[in-house]
Amino acid sequence: MNIIRYQDPELATWSPLNRLASLREEMNRLLDGSLAGFTENVGLFGGWSPSVDVFQDKENVYIKAELPGMKKEEIEITFQDGILTVAGERKQESEVREGESFRSERSFGKFHRSVSMPTKVDAERIKASYKDGILTVELPKSQEAKAKQIEVSVS
Repeated sequence: MNIIRYQDPELATWSPLNRLASLREEMNRLLDGSLAGFTENVGLFGGWSPSVDVFQDKENVYIKAELPGMKKEEIEITFQDGILTVAGERKQESEVREGESFRSERSFGKFHRSVSMPTKVDAERIKASYKDGILTVELPKSQEAKAKQIEVSVS
């Protein structure tokens, strides 16, 4: 899996080469998923990947991940070498129903999502909260990563 630094869509300029890099990453993720599916004997696509938003302000980097239907005990968050990883497993309901399924679009199984930080963060002060199916991780920027105001002196 390749990790690409997040760019704010308003600031990023459109480039065909960037689009090709995104396409290559999606193809890598697709192929990685298919191989994991065969090894886990789950089918062609063994896992799923939650949608995430990454944004920052002057003090923090924030990551929001959609994890509906999960309990906080089923979510594992790790931070190492500037990469935040959210992993876990959403178990399929074992509800017995009569009749056959007309449509099934919800994803179940293991997931693993890694996000590279756009700046250095203070790992000791990372906080995470989970409410209404949304995981929010707050990563405080380290002091050296924060912008400093420099006063200009007149000679």
